[in-house]
Amino acid sequence: MSGIDKAISSFRGDFNCAQSILSSYATQYGLDRDTALRLATGFGGGMGRLQNTCGAVSGAFMAISLKYGMGINGDKEAREKTYQVIREFSNRFQEIHRSLICRELLGCDINTPEGKDFYDRNDFFEKKCFQYVKDSAKILEQIL
Repeated sequence: MSGIDKAISSFRGDFNCAQSILSSYATQYGLDRDTALRLATGFGGGMGRLQNTCGAVSGAFMAISLKYGMGINGDKEAREKTYQVIREFSNRFQEIHRSLICRELLGCDINTPEGKDFYDRNDFFEKKCFQYVKDSAKILEQIL
């Protein structure tokens, strides 16, 4: 099963956008799935449902960091490579969706009753969030 399929399956299940992305790539870079799911929990809904950076984007950043990131060895080249790949991911995601910010991507405030109702009525889980998860996974498949 590809990372894209895993991410879609997770998102259709009980996991948020960030969890779905990170857990789909974590095991191939040394992080077990349960730890990845727990680690990414707080990044859903634009970081704790604050609607800042999209959770699918945050999950992708964590997956990129797992592959390229700087560990205790202090490898500054690894850090620079991580930043470069994150910028590449960001550029590609923004070319498709014009933003990395959950609030802008959704066009509503899901923390208000009116915004949540608008989100639900317009089926944004399926029409928007699902696509953000899918596109994040597609981009990761290309750059990892």
